[in-house]
Amino acid sequence: MLACPCSAFNLRATAAPANPDISDPEPEPKVRKLKGSPQFNRWYRARALRSGHKLERPSHGTGVLEVNPSAQRTSGTLSLEPTSTANDSDREVEVTDSGKPIYMVSDGTGWTAEHSVNAALGQFEHCLVDRGCPVNTHLFSGIDDVERLMEIIKQAAKEGALLVYTLADPSMAESAKQACKLWGIPSTDILGPITEAIAAHLGVSPSGLPRGAAGRNIPLSDEYFRRIEAVEFTIKQDDGALPQNLSKAGIVLTGVSRTGKTPLSIYLAQKGYKVANVSIVKGVALPKGLFEVDPEKVSGLTINPLVLQTTRKARAKSLGFGDNARSNYSEMAYVKEELEFARKVFAQNPTWPVIEVTGKAIEETAAVILRLYHDRKQKCSMPRISKRY
Repeated sequence: MLACPCSAFNLRATAAPANPDISDPEPEPKVRKLKGSPQFNRWYRARALRSGHKLERPSHGTGVLEVNPSAQRTSGTLSLEPTSTANDSDREVEVTDSGKPIYMVSDGTGWTAEHSVNAALGQFEHCLVDRGCPVNTHLFSGIDDVERLMEIIKQAAKEGALLVYTLADPSMAESAKQACKLWGIPSTDILGPITEAIAAHLGVSPSGLPRGAAGRNIPLSDEYFRRIEAVEFTIKQDDGALPQNLSKAGIVLTGVSRTGKTPLSIYLAQKGYKVANVSIVKGVALPKGLFEVDPEKVSGLTINPLVLQTTRKARAKSLGFGDNARSNYSEMAYVKEELEFARKVFAQNPTWPVIEVTGKAIEETAAVILRLYHDRKQKCSMPRISKRY
């Protein structure tokens, strides 16, 4: 057995089957057959593609992914000819990439492409959850020359992938567009249209340089230092620490334990907002500063009791408390009582908006809080029937 670069999988050397009626042919280079999951196979193909190895695949829909290490680049291009096997029963593993492939290509970190694709995939949860329309995504970041770009596009053509790209250099983007058109690959340019629209709006040509490119110096701005200061402040104010500093916070979050106050606070802090959070615990007096601070800064968080109980059980288990440990922290009766106690606190402070966080991602809850924050700061009226979001 030959060790694979990834310890979770193995590569097995195979030889031609013995046949006494036929003279032994000349020894051929051993071909390694990849054993592993479809996800690993996709990763390995991409890695081999980048390193210039030749990828040989059967002509039929499923088969063995064979990697020929002796293959070399020819004239700067990648050879991707399909191969067939003499005996299908000898295959080590059948690679069944059942998911529709999506290739994300970026000349930078790929953050924009990845998050755009994830946002779009969110519209298909109804079929992604039950694997009704499975999708496999792969990110190629730091693609800054046409040769590597063409290799990836050629591989996308072989796999029937959708190509999504964010390429700041107009010539690179145009090369991707023309290659996809030539090879019949469905593609989407995420960055190009909005860049062109902003350029037309400003009357200024874009630089065409990706972030982090040589010669592009981005000075540390005041906004950067404000974000650092906000993160430091928020960490110190976590879970009701230093209540005397609540008045210095731009946003104050309050709610029972495990409603996501801390991760939400850190997320907002990374955007430059000073955030403090205070836990509501039944039988424990809340700090006076919470009621003395500007009420327009405060937002309450609430959650479904069953979801809260599940989260608290997981939290207790992570802290080493077994099922037999005596604690009412995750008992449904106590959970409901504590939520009811929090509801009464919110009712006594009607100017605090109460945000329902059940089923919401941190980003979604943060978007609601920031909308409220800016509406209040700019003295905008925000029509609403209910205070739940």
